[in-house]
Amino acid sequence: MTLAKRVIVCLDVAAGRVVKGVRFADLRDVGDPVALAARSEADGADELVFLDVSATVDGRATLLDTVRRTADRLFVPLTVGGGIASADDAARALRAGADKVAINSAAVDRPALLTELSGRFGAQCVVASIDARRSAHRWDVCTHAGTAPAGRDAIAWARECVDRGAGEIMLTSIDRDGTRGGYDLELTRAVADAVTVPVIASGGAGSPEHVCEVFTRTGADAALIAGIVHAAEISVATIKGALAARNILIRDAA
Repeated sequence: MTLAKRVIVCLDVAAGRVVKGVRFADLRDVGDPVALAARSEADGADELVFLDVSATVDGRATLLDTVRRTADRLFVPLTVGGGIASADDAARALRAGADKVAINSAAVDRPALLTELSGRFGAQCVVASIDARRSAHRWDVCTHAGTAPAGRDAIAWARECVDRGAGEIMLTSIDRDGTRGGYDLELTRAVADAVTVPVIASGGAGSPEHVCEVFTRTGADAALIAGIVHAAEISVATIKGALAARNILIRDAA
């Protein structure tokens, strides 16, 4: 059975506000997460991702009150990440309204966490979030909002995440993040070919054609978009219209 491709809107949140930058730096305020989440859902987003981008760097837990207020406005699935370092942290995020939890730095620090989460909540609830930066001969995994090289190869780490129980991979190209120059197709294809679970491509969306391209050329199951829709330059509905015109199977934007 062919599954419909998903268009997912990402809310990078710091201090309770949605922010956006380039290559994880120079963050600027772009709005209220609750309002942007509601607008994105109304416009046809299949899912939302809420990432507390400063939680791990600041050494604190996710801003659950903001998560709760966001989840209360949504009917589509919500993934929450940032500052989730234990099964109890994940449970709190799920009680606040998350449908899935995204784990990044904590999984690299202690890979067994993925297995614990999968065993307690189910693999469908566990998203391994991988931030990767291109080096001379591979893509290197980075943690702590892209600030700390982990000394791991992104392709091998993606395989290990799945082996340990992750039900989905959210793959962000740090090099492409915020540039609006298109996704890293080579990276996305390499990871999609290496794992047996859905891959969410992230980093670089600047046009509907970029989203079409990542679906037709990489094997990605979902595309993450952020800056272009937060700025209301391009709507989710426009992106879905372009996908439909290319005969790419999508969920009904209505």
